[in-house]
Amino acid sequence: MSPVLVIAAAALCGWLALAAAVLLLHRSRQERLMHYRVRAVMGDRRREPHAFATAGGPWLLRAVARLGTAASRSGLLSRATIGELEQTLGAAGLRGRNGLGLFIGSKIMLLIGAPLAAWLLLGAVPLAGAPARLLPAAAGAIGLLLPDMMVRRFRARYLVRVEAGVADALDLLVICTQAGLGLQPAMERVAEEVRHAHPDLAAELAQTTGELRIAVDASRALAGLGTRTGLPSLQRVTATLVQTMNFGTPLTATLRILAAEMRQQMLTRFEERAARLPVMLTMPMILFIFPCLFIVIGGPAVIQLGQAFAR
Repeated sequence: MSPVLVIAAAALCGWLALAAAVLLLHRSRQERLMHYRVRAVMGDRRREPHAFATAGGPWLLRAVARLGTAASRSGLLSRATIGELEQTLGAAGLRGRNGLGLFIGSKIMLLIGAPLAAWLLLGAVPLAGAPARLLPAAAGAIGLLLPDMMVRRFRARYLVRVEAGVADALDLLVICTQAGLGLQPAMERVAEEVRHAHPDLAAELAQTTGELRIAVDASRALAGLGTRTGLPSLQRVTATLVQTMNFGTPLTATLRILAAEMRQQMLTRFEERAARLPVMLTMPMILFIFPCLFIVIGGPAVIQLGQAFAR
């Protein structure tokens, strides 16, 4: 096989992996754009994101999204599977039909492109027997699982960013309710105030307030905030708010107690991390610090002994 074809196959494989990563990364930016557009319709005329996002993304983004959307609508996936995928992608910050289309489309691209690239590379690197048959299959399996691994990584990072702002949002919610605002206006105000420091949490709160406007059962809309993310902290907050609405307990006092508990839990986690530092530093000290100390302390003695025996 010619070197040009080998280089082209390697470039194709790398392009497919890079395209899947870029497509999923751009999805969160599109969700933020939709948030700005909804606020503009409601009368908020703030500056929108960069014009690159308003153009709908690159052509590759739209093509892969259409491919995945067509595959999801073709009946190959059941409604239960699509619902589970949407819930998983929503917990990673990738929501809506476009997010699902990008996910499925990237899996299709990698499932087809990775074995094709591996098959082309086999012409340049002659292999016989089982390796020649297993390499395309392994490439296809990796291409099929790569979007799932990326989504899990995005979800972990997204949840960390959301949880980092829960305590601050609770403090602001206490201030808003103490000032006389109801639950829904207070959540809207908190979402507006934390959108610069914690944009992911602000997006979750904004979605919850939107569901509260149109939902018949407010308890279900509040419970959806904890269900989407799966964070224990948000589940506790939503459960507390639901109980407050059902039993008529004072909202401000309940939120103040919950905010104090959240702050105490954060302090406890910081103390746990600080307590793990000596254990984590043991191995680096053994590998890097102790040898240097031995060389500095025992090096001159070893040199003198060597000189003495040399005589």
